[in-house]
Amino acid sequence: MSLLLKIDRYLRRTGMPPTKFGRLAVNDPRLIGDLRAGRVLRPPTRARVEAFVGEEA
Repeated sequence: MSLLLKIDRYLRRTGMPPTKFGRLAVNDPRLIGDLRAGRVLRPPTRARVEAFVGEEA
């Protein structure tokens, strides 16, 4: 499962806005929009996002 799909499921489940997710996960409110536009995360950033999503799983 792609990271963006995991994030989208998390957002639907929690009702959290994408900008708030980005701010809380990695201090970047544009994160989700950038990912949807093709941004590729560096491994440390990806790990932080995956850990954030995993906290609620």
